[in-house]
Amino acid sequence: MTTFLFICALIPAALFCFNLLLYRQPPQVSSQPLAPVSVLIPARDEELSIAAAVNSVLSSRGIEFEVIVLDDASTDATAEIVRAIASTDARVRLEQAPPLPAGWNGKQHACYVLASLAQHPTLCFLDADVRVAPLALARMATFLQQSRSALVSGFPLQETGTWLEKLLLPLIHFVLLGFLPLAGMRRYRTAPGFAAGCGQFIMARHDAYNVCGGHRPIRTTMHDGLLLPRLFRENGFATDIADITHLATCRMYRSAGQVWRGLTKNATEGLAAPPRIVPFTVLLACGQMLPLALLPFAASAHDQELLLLAVCLAYLPRLLAAIRFHQSWLGALLHPLGVAVLLVLQWNALFRKLAGRKSTWKQRAYDAG
Repeated sequence: MTTFLFICALIPAALFCFNLLLYRQPPQVSSQPLAPVSVLIPARDEELSIAAAVNSVLSSRGIEFEVIVLDDASTDATAEIVRAIASTDARVRLEQAPPLPAGWNGKQHACYVLASLAQHPTLCFLDADVRVAPLALARMATFLQQSRSALVSGFPLQETGTWLEKLLLPLIHFVLLGFLPLAGMRRYRTAPGFAAGCGQFIMARHDAYNVCGGHRPIRTTMHDGLLLPRLFRENGFATDIADITHLATCRMYRSAGQVWRGLTKNATEGLAAPPRIVPFTVLLACGQMLPLALLPFAASAHDQELLLLAVCLAYLPRLLAAIRFHQSWLGALLHPLGVAVLLVLQWNALFRKLAGRKSTWKQRAYDAG
């Protein structure tokens, strides 16, 4: 049993460390001309963050761009804020979203509409709570060009305030780098099983997006960060990911309730998908939680040594991530608890889906997950 726990801790720790060597920042801006970019921001009740998002894009250097914000039936001052910015900068356009059609997720529809309004050959889907550094667009466009990909995505620095944010949001990098072989992702460039991405920042070729049908084939889903790269790969296009910790920041949620609802809403399109949830539960529970819990009860010195090694291996990725990605040390030190809460969230999402319960986000109800 202790040998099995050790192996379950060793696999993600070893893969995480190897992946850190492959998970790099996008390259510096090259001397080759870059295609102009349409920065597309879906916005629904984003008055607290939209000005910072748009103004950060307007500070971009080294690339031609436009900014299109789609006001998706906001009930706050989102539209007024963007309208004021647009009145002083011709690169910004405010558009109004048409009524949400039946069977569409709100964000997917907003992104689909935005793409139809874009004038440039490169699209950049940006969440309204993301702020980008001046060279973020140019460096990601260089990455898109040099990697010969049709879609690239970046994982921004995740700002965390509440205890549940610190506990759960850093696990994004742990799951990504601990369970996705980046070498395989780049070797098998169009294999759907290696698809990965972050919906906060996605850059894609406009022509490839249209060939894939845009967001329409995934219109009922909630997780375009994963499903849009998979759609591209299913259509024969290569995708890749980059570390943009130093090029973008995001405050995804602002309360424990938002964290729980936000991560639950699309869980069954990720880890909580029925084919994945059992093996991931076994790997996470046996490798990240049980070694520490069973360490005081080791039956022999050999078992104690294996369990102690397993505990060290479980903590290694989190401590490395705290340094590399500027994550919360509290979350890293409480890693086994964070994994336990994550598993409860995943199973809760699956049971909600099986029970036919709806998830509510931005005052809209969707099928759970």
